[in-house]
Amino acid sequence: MNTFTRFIVFCPALAIVPSVFGQTHSLTPEYQEVTIVNPQSGVSSDTTVINVYNIFLENAPKSFKVPGAPRFAIEGKDRKFYLGIGGTAKATLSYDWGNPIDNAYDFTTSAIPMTQRPGDGGLVQATAATSGLFVNFVAMPGDKNQLGVYFNFNLTGNGNDYGFNLCYAYIKYRGFTVGYDYSLFSDMAAAPPSIDNEGPCGFTAIPNGVIDYRYNINSKWSVAIGAEMPMVSATTGENTYVVNQRVPDIPAYVQYSWGGGESWLRFSGIMRNMLYRDELSGKNRDQLGWGVKMSGSASVSPFITAYYQAAYGKGITSYFQDLYEGGLDMVPSGDGSLKAVKAWGGYLGLQYNISPKVYATTTYSHVRNYARDYSGGSTAWSGQYKYAQYALANIMWNITPQISTGLEYIYGRRVDMDGMSRHDNRIQTMLQVTF
Repeated sequence: MNTFTRFIVFCPALAIVPSVFGQTHSLTPEYQEVTIVNPQSGVSSDTTVINVYNIFLENAPKSFKVPGAPRFAIEGKDRKFYLGIGGTAKATLSYDWGNPIDNAYDFTTSAIPMTQRPGDGGLVQATAATSGLFVNFVAMPGDKNQLGVYFNFNLTGNGNDYGFNLCYAYIKYRGFTVGYDYSLFSDMAAAPPSIDNEGPCGFTAIPNGVIDYRYNINSKWSVAIGAEMPMVSATTGENTYVVNQRVPDIPAYVQYSWGGGESWLRFSGIMRNMLYRDELSGKNRDQLGWGVKMSGSASVSPFITAYYQAAYGKGITSYFQDLYEGGLDMVPSGDGSLKAVKAWGGYLGLQYNISPKVYATTTYSHVRNYARDYSGGSTAWSGQYKYAQYALANIMWNITPQISTGLEYIYGRRVDMDGMSRHDNRIQTMLQVTF
């Protein structure tokens, strides 16, 4: 018996597994070989077996930036479980000019400095911090009691100093996802491709502690609902402060897919109950937060894929990448209480497939909040973030299924409440190896 066996065909009875929890990103390969290390006795390389790649793919996050199916896997007794370990090695080199963002992997428009020292108008940066490893474990594949476990981490935890950062850690069972994952109010498969680790400023892409449930009604319609950890970031007044939260955030969505799942339109909603303390009355008070969103991806032609999102609500700034932890879920109002802030954001991205190995992408994103309306127009908000714009263009080349490179330009602009604006430009390249 060979130590390594490569499985390249699958059992038809289990071919439907990847559709259980919805689509994957359009750039995810439809097929990839997975080599089994120390396969079970009696299995040969020409035996028709389960599609290991699809099993891992179904259990993995739905993002093109996150590898889900490893190149190698360990097979359990009687093929009752599969354990895969893989990862990404990614190195980027970038140059910023304008008001440079001091972050080599995340181009965060809210982080554009509004003041800088004379002579600091350019910045060269290099990083490998978005490199990482993942573990993908699936037990009882194809069975109604299929159990999946997934872990993923990279090295972005301490800014540019390579600290451990947990990206995913969840369990999947019978439609439930429990653990640390991106919120249901995110639609990670709808992210336009980029070298930039963060992506569009108006993207609702925030990880959270989740208890989510997804259900496929049929091949086209699916629904989901969750109970997720509350994330409240507020600017408080003299006699108010945020207290410990008691009520989870409740996201949900309904999704329609077509084209065999390659295109979809998702309508999402979220409800939040945000608690704070009113010291003058000696009572806890709450504010209702809510949001609605449309997102998805569509294959416009054999050569063009569109990615899109539009979100609007009150008290949901924590769910926008650019506004996360910005203190803008609630702000003081004229009567001394806190009010939920209105905000909106979105993006449109277009991917053009030049050849099977080369594609180009262009993306525009915008996000805006209206905190000043609730603070009574106080001059104290004159230096507060109001809105941002993000524009991107790149060309990517998949040299082999494992090796890719690309060149990318990003423009970002931040505008504050007082009308002051600053911008940053970045050109960057990367070399990435997945395994």
